[in-house]
Amino acid sequence: MAARIFQEQKNAMQSGKARVGRWILEFESGSARRADPLMGWAGGADTQEQVRLTFPSVDAAKAYADRYGIDAHVLPPAQKKLHLQAYADNFR
Repeated sequence: MAARIFQEQKNAMQSGKARVGRWILEFESGSARRADPLMGWAGGADTQEQVRLTFPSVDAAKAYADRYGIDAHVLPPAQKKLHLQAYADNFR
């Protein structure tokens, strides 16, 4: 069973820093998704991909994965890009 560990980023719709910086362990799908014949939605029989575990640090997430024998890889956190712009730049 494979999983990925990544750091939660700030939502574009929020201005605060609540829930930012938490580390999440998500399981990857073990089977291919297939279209439902009635509704046309894509789905699968693997319920493990619905599980999201949150941890306060990457070390805690790694320790959990090691304890339960989960093959997990860590995705590095994305670097913030600041686009500094003056108000006067809107009129150039």
